[in-house]
Amino acid sequence: MVTPTVRCSWATTELSIPYHDREWGRPVHDDRVLFEFITLEGAQAGLSWETILRKRERYREVFFEFDPERVARITAARIEKLLADPGIVRNRAKVESTVSNARAFLAVRDAYGSFDEYVWRFVDGAPIVNRPKRSSDLPAESLESRALSKDLKARGFRFVGPTIAYAFMQAVGMVNDHLVGCAFR
Repeated sequence: MVTPTVRCSWATTELSIPYHDREWGRPVHDDRVLFEFITLEGAQAGLSWETILRKRERYREVFFEFDPERVARITAARIEKLLADPGIVRNRAKVESTVSNARAFLAVRDAYGSFDEYVWRFVDGAPIVNRPKRSSDLPAESLESRALSKDLKARGFRFVGPTIAYAFMQAVGMVNDHLVGCAFR
């Protein structure tokens, strides 16, 4: 008899299962991937993560595989074209923030040597491992996400409130919130 794989309760769809199994909560130290997730988490504000997963490949295409140097050079004319693209979230503030966040990302990278070096300081270089039993046990934010959010905002980032910062921290493995009993914990 085959034992079913136990996952966190939110991983139920064709897109969320592989995302959960291969990415969510695994420590990321690649600046490009960190920029991808800070962008996608900001785009997700007010929407479902499933919506963002459906649009993720198009985001990669139109934002140059999340190369922050190329994204930082996007012009106002290009932003207007992006706002007509149904493959991404067509919210002007979110699209413009992707470009301004790329510029802020590069400034952080220049100041710290890498965005990775900067961001992991907020968890003392090691993942915070929580032990939630149910999805309802998961916080929307933490002391660390509030500190990260405040610092990112001070550096010019947008769409990085404490809840978005916490989701980012979960996504890139700064926080391990896999439920107790999840096979991928």
